[in-house]
Amino acid sequence: MGRILITGASGNVGRYVAQYALENGQEITAAGTRTGKLSEMFQDRAEIVYFDFTDPKTFHGALKDVDRVFIMRPPHLGKPEDLKPFIDALKEMGGIRLVSFLSLIGVEHNPFPPHHKIEKYIERAGLPYCHIRPGFFMQNISGVHAFEIKHFNRIVVPVKKALTSFIDAEDIGEITAKVLSEPEMHQNKGYSITGPEAIDYRQAAEILSKELGREILYTDPNPSFAKKYWIEIRGLEKEYSTVMGILYMMTRFGSAKEVTSVFEQIMGKKPRTFQQFVKKNLAAWQ
Repeated sequence: MGRILITGASGNVGRYVAQYALENGQEITAAGTRTGKLSEMFQDRAEIVYFDFTDPKTFHGALKDVDRVFIMRPPHLGKPEDLKPFIDALKEMGGIRLVSFLSLIGVEHNPFPPHHKIEKYIERAGLPYCHIRPGFFMQNISGVHAFEIKHFNRIVVPVKKALTSFIDAEDIGEITAKVLSEPEMHQNKGYSITGPEAIDYRQAAEILSKELGREILYTDPNPSFAKKYWIEIRGLEKEYSTVMGILYMMTRFGSAKEVTSVFEQIMGKKPRTFQQFVKKNLAAWQ
């Protein structure tokens, strides 16, 4: 049996892909730039390798005995071209049974985010693929946007009253691990996965308020102000902030409101609700 290479294995989704792949009885290679953290996380349950999409010298070691690959685009790599050398390497080595790329819901119809071009490049390479297209991560609220909630009781996201079908990264990781564990069943498909409902950020603030026991407000900032704030005040990288701004602009126009049943169809259970996620992660905002 071949191995599954999991890039970004210490990240929000990658850690769950690895966890559930192991539970499925798969052998995995956990790859990333923070090998110390990976060793701490997985110990002797995974092969640990240093891997960098921008350094082709790291490809050979990461791909040893691998026949399935999970690709997570690092947030700081804003250009689709940054991933092309690795995709080319997969094509050249042959024997790949499935490439599962963590993409974005609706991106097959939207050429602006980098995910669109990466999907197309994988397809043109002739690799068997299964694009995982999730809605917005619930972990965005407990991660990049937790600072304002924790310290100022505010959600700083520029989407007005737009709805978002949030999905838990753990659910994304679990379905991706299943896809990679049974690759022939999922070849050349794209799965748009969401949580069980679409809510706006005012509703998200109400749920946070209820569970945290203090009032959380949604501030609805202007998009240009939000981007300036992320870069100049929060100190987030410009390319990361730009991509985030594009995604939220798409949300303002309704791109994130779709609710699908794909997760339930494949997994045989419903995905987690936003309220369940908040209850489980209260420490992120306390």
